[in-house]
Formats: sequence, structure tokens, C-alpha cells
Amino acid sequence: MNVNNNKSYTKYYVIAWVFGLVFYFLDYVIRSAPAVMIPELSHSFSVSEIQLVAIIGTYYYTYSTCSLIAGIALDKFGAKYSLFAGALILGIGCLLFMISSQFTGITGRLFQGAGCAFAFPGCVYLASKGFSAKSLATAIGFTQCLGMLGGSAGQFIVGPFIEKGMSNTVFWLWSGVFTIIVAFALWFVTPANKVEKKEEINNKKQSLLSPYKIVFSNPQSWLCGIVSGLLFAPTTIFAMTWAVAFFQKDRALDFHTATIASAMVAFGWVFGCPLLGYITDKIRRRKPVLIFGALLMILSLVQLLYFPNVLPAKFSMFLLGVASGAAMIPYSIIKEANPDNVKGSATGAINFITFGVTTILSPIFSHLFGQTLQDTTNKAIHFQQAGSFWIIGIAIAILVSFLLKETGQGKVIALNK
Repeated sequence: MNVNNNKSYTKYYVIAWVFGLVFYFLDYVIRSAPAVMIPELSHSFSVSEIQLVAIIGTYYYTYSTCSLIAGIALDKFGAKYSLFAGALILGIGCLLFMISSQFTGITGRLFQGAGCAFAFPGCVYLASKGFSAKSLATAIGFTQCLGMLGGSAGQFIVGPFIEKGMSNTVFWLWSGVFTIIVAFALWFVTPANKVEKKEEINNKKQSLLSPYKIVFSNPQSWLCGIVSGLLFAPTTIFAMTWAVAFFQKDRALDFHTATIASAMVAFGWVFGCPLLGYITDKIRRRKPVLIFGALLMILSLVQLLYFPNVLPAKFSMFLLGVASGAAMIPYSIIKEANPDNVKGSATGAINFITFGVTTILSPIFSHLFGQTLQDTTNKAIHFQQAGSFWIIGIAIAILVSFLLKETGQGKVIALNK
């Protein structure tokens, strides 16, 4: 009887996970789209392009901090209410971006980051309930695959529309309306069943922050977040924010070509995330695939920076995207390195650390290389120096990876001995 009930709930969690994927797809569309409308948004908000990039970067302030809130909400209240709230906040943030004001631009971007913080932890939470442990990394990889497909669409599809004259206001209007529709769809399809309510009762007996005490007291959690953050940064900061401008000004590519090259990183994730997730599940090891992916990221950047005639930029960026799917492997490690009763908090914690790294690196990169983009005379050297910034970060991630404990043994690692 109980087995049948659990199977029934599993089926509904899988259905809810599919709708969560739509939310996560929109997360990445909205995260990456500003990169292809920087001049239009600068004019709309009456700010310089550097100031606009700072506004776009505020996304990560609320994304990282609200990842912690999302983890607590998922563990305490379940996915139904958490995902609804996140998608609704994201939709409101998109609508605020329609208003031609610097204040509403900042507020809207902060709302977007806060809402998006619920998307991936929510999908992982649902996947952990709907899929078996042996296929969890594959499910997480497929989740990120859909997200990065959204990131690619945010540039590859939105860019040509903007180039042909579509108003950015129209984009943000329909993004907001559709996201709010998805929010209510999540409300209706996500189960709030007796199994989940029983977990809520047990969890409410604990301190609100007790799950994070468990996760953050585990050194492996911090290592996972640092590695993931350093591998994520080249895509979130460079590809999704700066790449179009760098390709146009340092490599003299036209807008269309620069947009395609930039979007190919996210498109590479579409293949890289599920592929690397599948390999880690197949060989039942996490670290070798993680380190291999990071090394391939470095090789693709070296080719792009120093041997640009070997492959066109769009292929180099695609390989970078495929390889950077390795950034998702620490999300499997942190869940396996912490107890089962803090699943949501573990994902929230790694999101917090990962995008905390992004929040720190973004203004550093902008100061060192973004501000000099207009004025530099030696474009080739400037492009190489900017790319080398990310190579150094990836190399540090590889070194930190050696400190991670291998969790891919096909069994739960008991950490509370």
C-alpha cells in the first residue's frame, strides 16, 4: 500500500519537475537576454553601458542570497509553495524592467535574481523525489541542459529579434506575462501530499537554520561551491554578459556574428551537462569527469585566445560550453556529501557559494577589462588578457577539486559518524 502510494507520488513529482524545467528555462532566458540589448537598455534607463552592466550584475546579489532562502523554503514547506513564489517574483521583475527608470531597472533585476534562485533548487528537489539515486546526476544534468538552452535562446533567438527592431519593452512584457502563467501552472501541478506534509512536520521541529548548520559545517560543501563558482564564472560573467561586446570591439565581429558566438557557450551546455552527468553516473566517479571538463575548458580558451585561426569563435565557444558542463558535477557531490534530510538546503548552499563567487568576480573583471574595452589600442592583447583571467580561475578550480572526496560510489556517504 505504502509502496504504491510512493510510486504514485513519484509520478506526480516527475510531472512537476517537467513544469519546473519550464521555469528554469525562463530563468536562463531572462538571465542572458540583457547581453544582446545593452545599447537599448542603456538608453531606456538613461545610464552608460558600464553602469548598465552593473545593473545587470545586481541579479547575482539576490540570486546568491535568496538561494539560501530557497533551500530553507524547500526543506520546510516543500516545492509547491516555493516554486510558485519564485516564478511569481521573477515575472514581476520582468514587468518592472519595462519602466524607463534606473531605479526600477535595479529593482527589477533584483527581483529577477530573487525569483530565479528558486528555479534550480526546486528542480533538483523535485528530481531527487522523482528519480532514483543511480540516475540523479543524469536528471540534474538534463535540468541544467534545459536551463542553458534557455540561456542560448536568450541570445541566439532574442538577439536577431532585437536586431530587427523589436522593442526591449515588448520582450520584457511577454517574458513577465508568460512567467506568471508558469507560476500558477506550478501551483496547480506540484504535489503537496501527505508524504511531503509529514516531512514538513518533522522539519518544523528543527531550528529554521539547522539544515544550513549541517551543510555549512561540512568543508566539502564549501569546496563544491568554490569549484562550481570558478567553473560557472566564464559562462555567467563572460559569455552571458560581456562576450558580445568583447567580440565586437576586440575581435571586430559584427553584432550578429558576436551574438551567435556568445550564445554557443550556453548551447554547448545543452550537450555538456547531460553528457558529463551521464558519464559520472556510468563510471560511478565524479572527480575524474570534473577535472577532465575543467581541463577541456582551459584548452578551448587557449585556442580561442592564442590560436583563433584553428577554429572559428563560435566553435571554440561551443566547446567551452560543452566542457563547462562539469560545473554541475559539484551539485551531485554536495548532495551525496550531506544527509538526505537537507537536500534542498544543500542545493541552496551551493548556489549561494557558487554565485557568491560570481558576485565577487564580476566587478573585478569589469574593473580590470570591461572599463578598458573602449579605450584599449592593442585589441588582441586586451582580448587575451581578459580570457587569461578565466583560465587562471579554472586552474584554481582544478587544484581545489583534488581536495574533494570522491562520492560517486553508488552508495550514500555517511557523514555523521
